[in-house]
Amino acid sequence: MSQKHLKEAFISNLNGTSLLEISLGLSLAPLCLLCRGLLLILYYLHYGKPLSSRKYSLLLDFLVLVSPLVFSCTVLSPIIFFMPSIIAAFCAGIFSKIYSQRKHETRVPFRQIVQEFQKTYLDPEYIPAITVFRVYVNVLTSISILAVDFPQYPRRYAKAETYGTGVMDLGVGAYIFGNALVCPEVRQKSYVMQSKFSSLARQFFSVWPLIFLGVGRLLSVKSIEYHEHTSEYGVHWNFFFTLAFVRLAASLLLAIFPKNKSWIIAINLAVLYQLILNTTSLKMFILHGSNGRDSRVGFLNANREGLLSLFGYLAIYMASVQVGLCLLKCRNSVKGWIEAARFLLLTALVLFLFLRVSQAHADLVSRRMANLSYCIWVLAHCLTFFTWFVVTDLMLVFTKLLVKGSSVPCCWNVVKPPNTGTKHGTEAVPTGKEGKLARICLISAINKNQLLFFLLANVMTGTVNILIDTIHSKTAFTLCILHLYMFFNCLIMYILHAKNIVLKFW
Repeated sequence: MSQKHLKEAFISNLNGTSLLEISLGLSLAPLCLLCRGLLLILYYLHYGKPLSSRKYSLLLDFLVLVSPLVFSCTVLSPIIFFMPSIIAAFCAGIFSKIYSQRKHETRVPFRQIVQEFQKTYLDPEYIPAITVFRVYVNVLTSISILAVDFPQYPRRYAKAETYGTGVMDLGVGAYIFGNALVCPEVRQKSYVMQSKFSSLARQFFSVWPLIFLGVGRLLSVKSIEYHEHTSEYGVHWNFFFTLAFVRLAASLLLAIFPKNKSWIIAINLAVLYQLILNTTSLKMFILHGSNGRDSRVGFLNANREGLLSLFGYLAIYMASVQVGLCLLKCRNSVKGWIEAARFLLLTALVLFLFLRVSQAHADLVSRRMANLSYCIWVLAHCLTFFTWFVVTDLMLVFTKLLVKGSSVPCCWNVVKPPNTGTKHGTEAVPTGKEGKLARICLISAINKNQLLFFLLANVMTGTVNILIDTIHSKTAFTLCILHLYMFFNCLIMYILHAKNIVLKFW
C-alpha cells in the first residue's frame, strides 16, 4: 500500500469510545485552567506583584494549559480516568497553601468569606467562560488533527466511521456550538425588523473567508494527493464549507423567525431530519450511495455526507443560539451565576436522558449523518464543558477574594455593587492591571485570531504529514513533534497579540 492509503486506513473503520471517558477527558481543560489561575494567585501572594514577564507567562500558560492535554491524548491516555483526580488534588494543594499563607491579610472566618463571595458582583459585559470554551475547542482540535496520525493517539479517540462517539466527533459539533454563542444575532442588543435583513447581508459577506479557505483546502489536498477520509464529508466537501453554509442558513432563519424561539426551530429540524432518515431511503443513500455500492458519481453522491449533515449541524447551531441568549441575560452576581450553572447542568442531564431514549428508539450517534442522537450528544457535552468553565471562573473569583489585589487574566472582574440611585447600575472596578495581564495571556492571544490559529494548525498538520512518516513514529519523537507544533502555533498567536495585530479584514 502507498503511504497515502496507509494513512487513510489508519483513520478508517473506527467506533469511538464511551461517553464517560469523553466526559472525564473534557474535565481536564477546566482543571488546567484552575491550576494556572491558582499558581498566578500564589505567585502574587509570595511576591506581592503579578507575573508580568512575557517569556515566563507564555511558558507557564503553555506548560499548564496546553502540554497536559497533549500528554492526556497520547502516553497518558491509559490512565485518563485518574488524571482529573490527580490534577484536582494538585489544585486543592495549591488552594490550601494560599489559604494558609495569607500573612498580610486579616484573618476572616471562612463562613464570612463564603457569604461575601455570594454577594460579590461580576462584570456583566464579559463572560470569560465563553472565550475560554471557544479557545479550548480550537486548542483541542489543533492537537487532535495532527495527533490522530500518530500511533500514540488512541484509535478510540478518532472519528467514528459511521456510528460511535469519538473525541474528534465531538470537536466538530463543539466548533458549531462555540460559533453560535457569539454570532451577531446573539450579541446584538436591539434587533428590530429593519436591522434583521441588513445583518443578514453582513453575514453573507462575512462568510466569504470560510468559502475561500474551503476552496483552498480542496485544491491543496487534491493537488498534493494528501490522505483524506472520504466518508467524513465527501470527495469535495470539507468543514470550512459546512461552517459557511450553516451560518448562512441560520442567519436566514433568524431573519424570518424570532431569535428567542430558535430552540423550537432546532427541535423541529433535528426531529424532522431523523424522521426522514428512518422512514425513507435517505439513510441508505448517505451510507451506501445511490447504487448501494458506495457510488461517488455526481456531485450529490460524491458529497452526500457533507451536504445532508448540514441539517443536523444547523439544528445544533440554532439550539446554541438559544444558549447564547440565555447566557446574556443580566446575571451580574456570583449567586446568579451559581444558579445559572445549576440550570445548565440540569439541562445537560436532561439531554443525556433524551440521548439514551433517542439511541434506544431512533438511531445511534452518527457524526457522519449528524442525526438526532448526535445533535443531543453534542449539546449535552458542550453544556457540561461550558458549565465546568463557569465553575472554574467562580472558584478563581473566590480565591482572588482571599488574596486582595491578585489578578488572573481571562477571569471575571469584580465590580461595585449596583446602586439603584444611579442610571447605570453596576460600575466596574478599575481594570488596568487586568488589561495589562490580558496582553500576556495565551488564551487572549488565541482568542484574538481564532480562525488564523485554526488555519495555521491545518497548514502545519499537512506540512508535518508530508515531511514525516507519522504512522511509524516512536513515542519520544511523537511527543516532541506535537509539542513543537503546538508551541509554534501558540507562539505565532502570542507575538501577534503582543503587537496588537488582528488578522481579520472582512
